[in-house]
Amino acid sequence: MTTSPSDFAQTAAQLKAQRKRRNRLHNIAAYSVLTVIALVMLYPFYWTLITSLEPTGNIYQAKLAPSGVSLKNYSAVLSGTTVPFWRMVLNSVVICTVGVLGSVTFAALAAYPLAKMRFPGRDLIFYAILALVVLPNESGLIVNYITTIKLGLLEQRGPVWDTITQYAAIVLPSIASIVGLFLIRQAYLGVPLELIEAARIDGAKELTIWRRIMLPLSMPTIAAFAILEFVALWNSFLWARILPLDPQMLPLSAGLLELSGTFATNSRATMAGAVLVIIPILIVFASLQRYFMKGIEGAVKG
Repeated sequence: MTTSPSDFAQTAAQLKAQRKRRNRLHNIAAYSVLTVIALVMLYPFYWTLITSLEPTGNIYQAKLAPSGVSLKNYSAVLSGTTVPFWRMVLNSVVICTVGVLGSVTFAALAAYPLAKMRFPGRDLIFYAILALVVLPNESGLIVNYITTIKLGLLEQRGPVWDTITQYAAIVLPSIASIVGLFLIRQAYLGVPLELIEAARIDGAKELTIWRRIMLPLSMPTIAAFAILEFVALWNSFLWARILPLDPQMLPLSAGLLELSGTFATNSRATMAGAVLVIIPILIVFASLQRYFMKGIEGAVKG
């Protein structure tokens, strides 16, 4: 018994339809699960937003809409009557600017010899540094605090000098980034060795090669790391609260804790402050998302 070409075509069409149906069901199930996960993750942020807009009511009750809408909580934060909000914004901007520039510079410089120079123990040094990632950040708090004291960064010597040293006390522990070193090294590994050898033959020094070849070709990854470092510094809370800083020197995320008083707490103003802290991060990530994804992708491929 022979099978005609029309039967083959009909069977192929049926198999294609079944495959398409299975793919559609798979996509529906996957998107349903992802939607549920997204809602679970986004609800705390949504709850913070609607609570910050409520003038009165029970803040601990789960809700989908605010009982009322008022901007008085935001006004209380922005006016600076409770905390020096705008001074804390300035502190966060200075800390993030200096911290990002320092972290990117040190990581970009340290990654170059670990990626493109040949010397004994190069890989051993890199993996030894990488192994420190398993340690929690809290494990270095005591050492960082003692180092800060030994460097005299918390001594009182004058208003201008105290401002500089207290900024340095906040920023210095975050200057060395293992994650940044790893990402930028991976990007450097993707740069063809022929370009570097040609530059060396032309008489270029190592610093010139790093500045003229490695940095431009690795810029997407460097931009991605800069975004990650900005978010980390903007949200820095624990280290700034441990240091005995002048309250006027606190960054925004740490300073908003002052909204929680000793005997009374304005929870809605605290929620409004939390929303204001999140907004710059959302703006930075939304505007630079393309560079962030491109940089991370390039580092992973490298």
